[in-house]
Amino acid sequence: MIARGQPPAAESGFELFSWFFMRISGVLLFIMALGHLIIMHVIHSVESIDDLFVAQRLGNPFWQIYDWILLTLALFHGLNGVRILIDDYVHRPGLRLLCQSLLYITALIFFVAGSMVIWTFPSYP
Repeated sequence: MIARGQPPAAESGFELFSWFFMRISGVLLFIMALGHLIIMHVIHSVESIDDLFVAQRLGNPFWQIYDWILLTLALFHGLNGVRILIDDYVHRPGLRLLCQSLLYITALIFFVAGSMVIWTFPSYP
């Protein structure tokens, strides 16, 4: 029995992993997004960013990995947040399954499209 005012005992499994992932990915996203913002909008002016700049940047494997990790963390952080919202607010099992299925399909489409752009963007010399 849980005493009044005491948090419930920590669960194990997927929900615990999800809880930790949200905290770790949130910190990493903040740092990486801040770095992206500084590089793309402070060091380089908005006027100098064009398709050639992006092609040269994505021609470097470091920036490809950096952008792919940023995409992956942002997408799965947001996916997990919306999954939790669906679990909290959609009570009918059939509707919940439909909402989660649409969420996962949409996330997969964005992940594949974003990954394809990062890894196959034509680079210029």
